[in-house]
Amino acid sequence: MGIIRKLFLTSFVLIFTLLMGCNDPTPASKLEYSDQPPFQENIYLFGVHPLHNPKRLFEVYQPMIDFINARLQGGKLRLEASRNYAAFDKKLFDGYFDFALPNPYQTVTSLQHGYRVFGKMADDENFRGIILIRKDSEIETVSDLKGKSVSYPAPTALAATIMPQWFLVQNGLNIDDDITNHYVGSQESSIMNVYLGNTDAASTWPPPWLAFIKERPEVAEQVIVKWQTPPLLNNGLVVKESVPKAILDQVSQSIFNLHHSAEGQQILAAMELSQYEPATNETYSRVEKFLIEFEKRVRSIRLQP
Repeated sequence: MGIIRKLFLTSFVLIFTLLMGCNDPTPASKLEYSDQPPFQENIYLFGVHPLHNPKRLFEVYQPMIDFINARLQGGKLRLEASRNYAAFDKKLFDGYFDFALPNPYQTVTSLQHGYRVFGKMADDENFRGIILIRKDSEIETVSDLKGKSVSYPAPTALAATIMPQWFLVQNGLNIDDDITNHYVGSQESSIMNVYLGNTDAASTWPPPWLAFIKERPEVAEQVIVKWQTPPLLNNGLVVKESVPKAILDQVSQSIFNLHHSAEGQQILAAMELSQYEPATNETYSRVEKFLIEFEKRVRSIRLQP
């Protein structure tokens, strides 16, 4: 009988609870439908050409992106690195980036792929190629490079490859027959190749060289700048035609005023740069003329990816 009584009491409590639930005045949640998607902030990709390896590039350029995003309304920038020049070229010429910081060769070529120039790095006097050799090298003149090997970041690196190759040709070398060319993927790799003795000379340009020897002073003890080329225009800032003017105006305002604040000056110092400045497509007409002459006399570079 005890068991029957317990079962009866349990059933009574359960039924009572269910009945009370039916009288609960709290309205049940209702599914709501909308023809509007959930809010998503607009993300604009900002691609920087391989001035450094990807890890180093993020260390140097992410602070600038953070600086811009802190002041940007209506969207956010996201920094994108590329594993090498070929990968960056493909993304840029496919219209993948919204904003980009390409080298001058990539800048003028991007104009055929839906971009326009809105600014550039200043300090054009630093946009020159430099050729490094070891201090214990017996190379004295350009002609001494005959039969030797030279490392470069990539075939389309303007200051670090194209301008040094032009310099070598201007000084009597045939770069196809007289030397062995090694395209090693990054500025740091090019420098390390001559430091380690893998090549007889290395080609790069001043900002990555100066940054590299600050971090690796032992390299500066063994490697010297043997030659440097005349300067050309510095790296460009381009924007895709589809980016809203309101976004471009805000990004431009932040970038072109970096040098006016202590925070901005610190960001620029890591880039070995004094400031950014406004520019247009016409600014790079001199680069276009140089590339035409280079392709006539040295090698083809503007193959479509």
